[in-house]
Amino acid sequence: MAKYSFELKQKVVQAYQNGEGGYTYLAKKYGIANKCIIVKWNNAYLRFGLDGLTRSRENQTYSFDFKLHVVELYLTTEVSYQELALNVGINNPPLITKWVNDFRIAGPDALKHKKRGRRSKMEKPKYINQLPNESININSDYLKQLEEENLNLRIENAYLKELRRLRLEGKPQKEKRESSTASEDHSN
Repeated sequence: MAKYSFELKQKVVQAYQNGEGGYTYLAKKYGIANKCIIVKWNNAYLRFGLDGLTRSRENQTYSFDFKLHVVELYLTTEVSYQELALNVGINNPPLITKWVNDFRIAGPDALKHKKRGRRSKMEKPKYINQLPNESININSDYLKQLEEENLNLRIENAYLKELRRLRLEGKPQKEKRESSTASEDHSN
């Protein structure tokens, strides 16, 4: 949950806009920890309207070129993250901070979109929804590939089980052999 509600943000910004007091006075009046918070709310309100005060619940995706442009703007100009975010239309200055830090650590490649999730071990058919006959052939080829992999895994599983069984059976016999050869060596 957000620390400050949308209604409180709206009330404080409207109070500032109406001239009820300065940032410090309004921070004390409404119990806000720092006057800088009210400055950020007011700037976001002036740039984005009421949408600037809401907390976005959806993740916005930005292109590699846009991220690189914003990072270069930050590095070449002497503006704060807050000012730059307002100028480029982002309502989340820490996002620009992350981009700049990633860029400094790993270079431009850090700004590229990264695929998420585990990679598939098998190749999937590329054109499943073409003509009905072709899709049946592709699906049957894919099914054959799956069945073949399943058979190989069953064989491997059976082999490992048998190997484990032989090892467990072989341990007592091996110990018996070692003890008998040791007794023969001492008898000479």
